[in-house]
Amino acid sequence: MSSTERTRVLILISGSGTNLQAIIDSQAKGELNIDIVGVISDRPDAYGLQRAAKAHIHTEIIDYKSHKSRKSFDAALTALLTKLHPDLIVLAGYMRILAEATVNAYEGKLLNVHPSLLPAYPGLNTYARALAAGEIWHGSTVHFVVPELDAGPPILQYRVKITANETEAALQARVQQGEYIIYPQAINWFTEGRITYGDGQASVDGKILTKPFIINEIE
Repeated sequence: MSSTERTRVLILISGSGTNLQAIIDSQAKGELNIDIVGVISDRPDAYGLQRAAKAHIHTEIIDYKSHKSRKSFDAALTALLTKLHPDLIVLAGYMRILAEATVNAYEGKLLNVHPSLLPAYPGLNTYARALAAGEIWHGSTVHFVVPELDAGPPILQYRVKITANETEAALQARVQQGEYIIYPQAINWFTEGRITYGDGQASVDGKILTKPFIINEIE
């Protein structure tokens, strides 16, 4: 992809769309050389759909509850992905696990942000689990998506130091502020051809990434 060609980005959401908004804002500022070709939600009541509509971005709803089977839902999503033919698919608070066939079809073109310092705490309830374990650090990770849940190679991490008497809500708010920084950054690196995926590994500027880049919260 040339430096002048805009990357076709498709964003999948399930909820409020705060990371979607961060990406929209970065694009509006001229920080991302992308066209957001669509926002897909698996929930018709997701507030992120309103954010997209306000930014005049095409939206689609594939309501999981309206499909009789997982196979039917996956087929509808596959058809829509084919129609929109994105260069990059961004999962921004998308709470459905993609079918293995979908992940394989878009290998190296799928990014996710997960609220933990992967490989620690894959899955749900990461803030509560980190606090219960007495962790010193928590954060979020942008990573390539592979069929195994939250197991793709990490690219960028944002770390915050857990304070004394930290609440789950306060920790989540701090971590999410970092996501609004690292997600657009990772997308930018993708559009510039700086980050790539192959053989189960992420590379940056042609070199295999043995550990993610880390940005610490500014105190």
